[in-house]
Amino acid sequence: MKLRLDKYLAEMGIGTRSEVKKGIRKRLAQVNGQIVCQPEYKVDTEEDRVSYAGAVVSYVRMEYYMLYKPSGIISASEDAREPCVVDLIQSRQRRDLFPVGRLDRDTEGLLLITNDGALAHRLLAPNRHVDKVYYARIRGRVTQEDVELFHRGVEIGEEKPTLPAELSILRAGEESEILLTIREGKFHQVKRMFRAVGKEVLYLKRLRMGTLSLDDTLKPGEYRALKKSELDLLC
Repeated sequence: MKLRLDKYLAEMGIGTRSEVKKGIRKRLAQVNGQIVCQPEYKVDTEEDRVSYAGAVVSYVRMEYYMLYKPSGIISASEDAREPCVVDLIQSRQRRDLFPVGRLDRDTEGLLLITNDGALAHRLLAPNRHVDKVYYARIRGRVTQEDVELFHRGVEIGEEKPTLPAELSILRAGEESEILLTIREGKFHQVKRMFRAVGKEVLYLKRLRMGTLSLDDTLKPGEYRALKKSELDLLC
């Protein structure tokens, strides 16, 4: 693939397009060992060897990371006031990464970080009904009646009830533990579903999205690149 030199360097996180252009004109960029001073110079991403300020800059078209989102971090690419999930991906090479979908600030668990817009659309499109599995601790006793209601669909104050969801009770008591599989992503959906049956979500963690399951060796705030087998299943 052919790219302008300034676009190549900007996409690889060297700086903004304007910053990179200034650096190129200051003779900081080389292609195949030769100084290039023209930002518009076309680079072959497969064949050419690019360096900037003496460091080799390899081109990566797509990046895919599994993040164990911790509580207290917002699901966004950038924010002027608060830390975002993309800020946690220290090894990223591209500047255009984003989270696929959102988890509430106080929700933990699986989050896919990528720059692959087509994959994100496939996972998030409403008509795809991709499974999302959550573990939760609930204030209140979760009952078989709740299981049946969730399976039929719950009225949460929108035009239509939720799609059928699979609720499994792990422990029932004053504080219950559950697994819940939903196939849509309405705002605060899990919390609103339990609020509709007079209960409160105390803790929420996403375990799976589609075929991608949270790596149980990751701790909150940790991440890793997706394995090829995981990516093949997602795609």
